Amino acid sequence: MSFAEQLTRLQVFLDADELHEEALDYVAAHGYLTALSICSDVVPDREWIDALFAEEPHYTSDAQREEIEATLIGLKAHIARQLASDEEFELPCDLDLGDEPDDSELRGWCIGFMEGVFLREEAWFETAEDEVSEMLLPIMVGSGLFDEQPEFEDIAKDANLMDDMIVQIPEALTALYLLCQAPDEKPAILKPRHH
Repeated sequence: MSFAEQLTRLQVFLDADELHEEALDYVAAHGYLTALSICSDVVPDREWIDALFAEEPHYTSDAQREEIEATLIGLKAHIARQLASDEEFELPCDLDLGDEPDDSELRGWCIGFMEGVFLREEAWFETAEDEVSEMLLPIMVGSGLFDEQPEFEDIAKDANLMDDMIVQIPEALTALYLLCQAPDEKPAILKPRHH
C-alpha cells in the first residue's frame, strides 16, 4: 500500500464519528504532529498517540491498530522531512479561516498544533521564549483558543490583520523549526546583535 493510500485510510479513521469527542481529526492531527516534529523534546510515540486519541479507539483488530499507529508515525516523519527541506511547508488545508472560522479546517489545524505545544510547553519556551511566542502568534491567532485575551481580542476583530497573520503560518513553521531543531542556523532576523 502506498503512503498516499495509508494516509487516506488514516484520514477516514480519524474523521469518523466513532472516536472520542476530544480525539483529533485528520487535519488537527496533522497540526499536532507538525508541532511534535518541531519541538526540541522528543515525545515518546506511545505518549503522543494516546494523547491524540484522548481514549483508546475501538479498533477492529490488532492489525488495524498497528496500521493506524504506523501511519501516524510515518506521517510525523514525513512532516519532519518536509520541515527540514527548503521547500515551503504545505498545510493539508487552505490558509483561510473563511466566514465561519470555528468550522474551518485551518482552525482545526491550528488547535491541533497548539495541543502539540501544550504537550511539552516548557520545552517550547525554555530557550527563546520571546522569539517562539512571536513565531507562534499566527498559529495562536488561527486557533481561536486565545480570543478572550485582550491582546488577541483586537486581532480577532480585524479581519485584514487576521488574514495577514494566517498567511504567515508556513513561514513561521520554518522559522520555528530552525530555531528549535537547528539553533545554529537561525534565520538572519534572529541572530543576536553585537553591540
